[in-house]
Amino acid sequence: MFSRRAVATLSRSNRLIATRFYTEGATGATRSDGSNDSFTKREKAQEDFYVKKHQAEQIAALKEQLAKQKAQLDELESKVNSK
Repeated sequence: MFSRRAVATLSRSNRLIATRFYTEGATGATRSDGSNDSFTKREKAQEDFYVKKHQAEQIAALKEQLAKQKAQLDELESKVNSK
């Protein structure tokens, strides 16, 4: 427990001030040895899920626009061919 944080107290005019020092990577940051903690992995998974969902929405919108354009093109071709 003490290896993860050190508590330093300073006394100034009868006041105690506690300062907490966290070890590297204790707050979800990537550690210097390259390993990741569970918070970092979960955050990356959530970001990847959001990106994939957003891309799927964009693709669906583009497919809808493409279908409308094809319908409009077919309509124009039928007008040209009927004349």
